[in-house]
Amino acid sequence: MNRPVVLITGALTGIGRATALAFAEEGARIVVSGRRDEEGRKLVVELRKRGVEAEFLRCDVRHDDDVRDLVDKTVARFGRLDVAVNNAGTEGKPGPVTEQTAESYAATFDTNVLGTLLSMKHELRVMLPQGSGSIVNVSSAYGSVGAAGASVYVGSKHAVEGMTKSAALEVAGTGVRVNVVAPGTTDTGMLTRFTNTDENKAALLSTVPVKRLATPEEIAHVIAFVASANASYMTGASIPVDGGMIAD
Repeated sequence: MNRPVVLITGALTGIGRATALAFAEEGARIVVSGRRDEEGRKLVVELRKRGVEAEFLRCDVRHDDDVRDLVDKTVARFGRLDVAVNNAGTEGKPGPVTEQTAESYAATFDTNVLGTLLSMKHELRVMLPQGSGSIVNVSSAYGSVGAAGASVYVGSKHAVEGMTKSAALEVAGTGVRVNVVAPGTTDTGMLTRFTNTDENKAALLSTVPVKRLATPEEIAHVIAFVASANASYMTGASIPVDGGMIAD
């Protein structure tokens, strides 16, 4: 794969955007997706300025037809699908269990869990006949531990971890790999929304052994490595990039 075809969901900001730029550095052909057309078009312009082929396709990963169309249009444009990064996600509504509702549960799980499931379903539909491909799901350090006040988000990321491992076992030996990267506290808009105040963000940061936030680029370069042939014996793995959070 000298110029792999890479599909990234949730690609318009934060880790997803940084991942698109990281793959552009490697000369990949890139499809970025999300729900905001203007931001998608701007990102494509930036990617093309870096000398790579890039397209934006609007997609809401909560809907099966949207995801099917996203994958089909990617293959129609580039002829194959080599790498998929399933990054679309939401922080949901933080708060204690006693304040959660069926609606707050669905709002988080529909994107983080159902969206990941549907993405893998349609990506594997293309990759398995190819006999090759690499899927990287994006979870969280909270996919391995608990966090007070974040039960629904934490539960959704545990689910992503479990689905990744199950999918990897289902396709082991086919030439298709499925892994998950689990970022810790990363300097993104999602973290700002999740913590809500500077005081809350500082308190969260104080629990990180390295005492700083990750940059989106630090996460993106790990995603690109896990997706690459340099990680060809890796499948079903969860890779923490969390400043020591889950080691503490």
